[in-house]
Amino acid sequence: MEDGIFFNQSKYIKEMLKKFGLEDSKPMKTPMSSDTKLTKDEECESVDSTKYRGMIGSLLYLTASRPDIMFSVCLCARFQEAPKTSHLEAVKRIFRYIKGTTHLGLWYPKGTGIETVVYADSDHAGDYVDRKSTSAEYVSAGKACQQALWMKQALIDYDVRLNDVPIMCDNKGAIDLSKNPVQHSRTKHIEIRHHFLRDNVQKGHISVEKVSSVDNTADILTKPLKCESFNYLRLGLGMMEHIP
Repeated sequence: MEDGIFFNQSKYIKEMLKKFGLEDSKPMKTPMSSDTKLTKDEECESVDSTKYRGMIGSLLYLTASRPDIMFSVCLCARFQEAPKTSHLEAVKRIFRYIKGTTHLGLWYPKGTGIETVVYADSDHAGDYVDRKSTSAEYVSAGKACQQALWMKQALIDYDVRLNDVPIMCDNKGAIDLSKNPVQHSRTKHIEIRHHFLRDNVQKGHISVEKVSSVDNTADILTKPLKCESFNYLRLGLGMMEHIP
């Protein structure tokens, strides 16, 4: 388009809904209910695994232009070996969501400066007793640091040189660990390789900054959210709706 590039798979979505007989299904506002807890569900009835895998495969292809369904699709993909009715219902809900958002896609506006901001989040364990949540967030921030350094290096090929790349994290404990040069007792259980993050903060290659949980775009990729939060963070992914 004149003012940028819009990346969308609406034709593919229509074909996909027809293929799985869901073109007349009722649209949903989010891909997964915020209170969904998927398990192996041994007691539930089994469903056709071939069809289930086909649905997952089609959805995974769609994530190229739809990062908003990445979390729910990957969660459902874990149960491809022995899918049950509860898993199939969760997959159908994703189809119902994309049916109502066919014209959503990724928007790349023209003429904007390149700014690289990394968001890190982990929903490993919200345990305040043994700080598992903090160490999980710290490890996830370390992995985000690896990605940030890779992106900095890759962009040099396009003559784009970034100085300090901020990593936005919503866990204060993890931020403190990244800035503390002293190996204190709380970090003994964290493997040495994960202190890569702290080394790079000290060298000034990246910085770790606080972001409120409400504004942490990575939340949409780690947990099912309520409609209001989901729609707000979806904008943060650079998604918009374009109806031709």
